[in-house]
Amino acid sequence: MCDSVPNTSSFSIRSYPAIFAVMMVLVMTVLDGTIVNVALPVLSSDFGVSDSNAVWIVTIYQLIITMLLIPVSAIGDKGSYRLTFLTGTLIFTVASIGCALSPNFEWVLATRALQGVGAACIMGVNIALTRLIYPKKVLGRGLALNAMVIAISTAAGPTIAGSVLSVASWHWLFLINIPFGIAAFLIGKAKLPENPQNDRESYGKKGFDWISAFENMVVFGLLFYALGMFSRKGDPWLATALLTIGLVVGVAYIKRQLGLQDPMLPVDLFRSKLFSLSILTSVGSFIAQNIAMISLPFLFHDRYGFSEITTGLMMTPWSLATMAVSPLAARFVERHNPEKTAACGMGMYALGIVSLLLLPSAGVSPWQIAWRMALCGIGFGMFQTPNNIVMVIATPIRRSGSAGGMQSTARLVGQTLGATIVTMVFAVTAFEISISCCLYTALSFAILAGVFSISRKSSEHLL
Repeated sequence: MCDSVPNTSSFSIRSYPAIFAVMMVLVMTVLDGTIVNVALPVLSSDFGVSDSNAVWIVTIYQLIITMLLIPVSAIGDKGSYRLTFLTGTLIFTVASIGCALSPNFEWVLATRALQGVGAACIMGVNIALTRLIYPKKVLGRGLALNAMVIAISTAAGPTIAGSVLSVASWHWLFLINIPFGIAAFLIGKAKLPENPQNDRESYGKKGFDWISAFENMVVFGLLFYALGMFSRKGDPWLATALLTIGLVVGVAYIKRQLGLQDPMLPVDLFRSKLFSLSILTSVGSFIAQNIAMISLPFLFHDRYGFSEITTGLMMTPWSLATMAVSPLAARFVERHNPEKTAACGMGMYALGIVSLLLLPSAGVSPWQIAWRMALCGIGFGMFQTPNNIVMVIATPIRRSGSAGGMQSTARLVGQTLGATIVTMVFAVTAFEISISCCLYTALSFAILAGVFSISRKSSEHLL
C-alpha cells in the first residue's frame, strides 16, 4: 500500500527554507488556538459582551478548522498541496489583519472564522508537504519536528499572550502574525514542492465532491458543537438533539463514502488495519493526554494549594520533555520497530499517570510533581512521533493529504472528547474524588492506546 516517496534526493540545506515556511505557519495556526484564551476577559470588556459569548472567539476558530480539515485535505490530494498551503497562508494572514482591526464583536467573530479557514488549509496539508520535502529514510525527523512544533506552540501560547498583553493591547496578538505570514508565503511560493506529476494527472482528473464536503462540515460541525455545549454546561436537551442529528447524518455520510471510488472521508484508507489502528491509537492517546492536562491544574492549585504561577510552571516539564524526546524517538525508529516504540511510550506515559495517582494527599513539593510530569512528557514524546510515522507510511503518496487531515482530525477529536469527559466527571462526582477519577480514566485510555499500538503489524523497519 505504500508508494515510493518522490523526493528521493539526499536531504540538504536547500530543503531548509521549505521546512521553515511550513513550520512557521504551523506555529501561527496552533498558537492562535490558545493565545486568545488569555485575552478573553479584555476582549469581553472591549466589545461589551458576556464572558460566555466571548468564548465564541476561541470556539468558532476551532470549530471551522474541524469542519474543513478533511475537505481541504482532499483539495490538496486532487490538486496541489503547495497551492492549498499558500492559499491558507494568505487567508490566515489577511484574516489576522481583519481581527486586529475589528470594530465590533460580530466583525471579530467573522474574521476569526476566516482565520479558521486558513488554518484548516495549512493543517490539512502540512503532513503531506513534510512527506514531499523529506526523503523517506529521514521522514521521521520531519514528523518529529512537526510534533515538537505543535507541542511547543500549544504550551507557549499562554506565556506569549501574557507577555504581549503586558506591553501592548490585544490587537498585537493578531498583528504579530502578519510579518511571519508574508515571509512564509514568499518562501513557500519559491521553495515548496508540487505534488508528484503522475499522481496529479491520475487523481486530479476527478472533480471536487461538494456533496461530501457539505456532509462532512455538517457532521463534524454538529458533533463538535454539541460536545462543546456539554463541556460548557449549555442546554443539555439542545446538545443531545444536535448530537443525535450529527450522528444520523454521519451514518448517511459514511454509507455514501463507502460507495465512492475516491472518498473524501478516507474510508478506503481505513480498510488498512494498520491505518485504522493508528487512528484509534492517536484518538485514545489524545483523550488520555487532554484529560490529564485539564484535570491536573485543579489538583495542583485546589488540592495542594499552589499559586497560579507555580501551577503553570509545574505543567511545563511535560511539554519540555516531549520536545526533547520527539527528535530522539524519530532517530530511534529509523532502525527499530515504530509500533513497539510507540507502545513503550504509551506504557511510560501510563507509569507517569500512576505515579501522579500515588502522590500523597498533602505535603507535596514542586519537585515531586515535576519529575512525574516529565515522565508523562517523555512517554508521550516516545509515542507521538513513531505513531505519526506508522500512520503516514501506511498510506499512498497520492493520499497524503487525506492521511494528514485524518491525523489532525484524530488529534482534535481526542482533545475534544478528553475535555468533555473531564466536564462530565466533575459534574457527577465530588471534588475529593473527581481528579482521581479523571486520572484513572486517562490511564485506561493510555493502556488502550498502547494495546492498539502493539497490535499493529507492518514491518520491523518502516523507514
